[in-house]
Amino acid sequence: MSLKGKTLFITGASRGIGLAIALRAARDGANIAIAAKTADPNPKLPGTIYSAAAEIEAAGGQALPIVVDVRDEANVQAAVEQTVARFGGIDICVNNASAIQLTGTLYTDMKRYDLMHQINTRGTYVTSKACIPHLKHAANPHVLNLSPPLDMKPKWFASHVAYSMAKFGMSMCVLGMAEEFKDDGIAFNALWPRTGVATAAIRNALAGDEGMLMCRTPDIMADAAYWIFNQPAKTCTGNFFIDDVLLYDAGERDFDKYRVDPTKPLMPDFFVPDDVALPPGVTLAPAK
Repeated sequence: MSLKGKTLFITGASRGIGLAIALRAARDGANIAIAAKTADPNPKLPGTIYSAAAEIEAAGGQALPIVVDVRDEANVQAAVEQTVARFGGIDICVNNASAIQLTGTLYTDMKRYDLMHQINTRGTYVTSKACIPHLKHAANPHVLNLSPPLDMKPKWFASHVAYSMAKFGMSMCVLGMAEEFKDDGIAFNALWPRTGVATAAIRNALAGDEGMLMCRTPDIMADAAYWIFNQPAKTCTGNFFIDDVLLYDAGERDFDKYRVDPTKPLMPDFFVPDDVALPPGVTLAPAK
């Protein structure tokens, strides 16, 4: 498996899971368009498009840092055209950019509601739409949304209706576009983590520094995404993957290497359906 020479357009790739996916591809010699908002350092959100570019090139890839606000259609379209002009096309689109606020209905102001829907659902739709004409010319085109399985249990909505709607909107793009573009041979898949993943979003919005120790590293999502990108697009589409199930089925057996702190139990993530069992021998308890 290799992504050498492939071009990836990744939203929100200046840090976290997006950057981890970029670095995994860069090790093969891939080209990465870093489509993210952060151009200047922020003490609460480490990493910029420029620091990400430096890491990607150090890992062996080619980087194109572009300041992109996925809420702005013209901005996204221009970034896609800039990527095509630089690298000659787009092979893979990763919709990773996301906004989160875990508040109930009465505590979610409409400005924040709009932000989550504009970045998560609308941003995914707009970015996919802009990339699709170019993906049609790729040899093995993939779109990957970092979004959950479509499990309509009330428990996933009750505590944070606005956020859940916005994330499931990304998943509905997978459901619809996988079918819509099946004859074009473009794969649309979703990938979601079993546990919390150690990112700035988890620290700031949910768990704090202590909670970060109960997470897996972004590498587990990067390894899972890498496997997806190397599958035949015509047959691997319309899936809602959970990271450890996918990797176990692909032959991985050492999941403790992804723990931030092996002495801590792992924190389950939202949206993982009850019937998606842990792979054999994998546990959320502290590693032995």
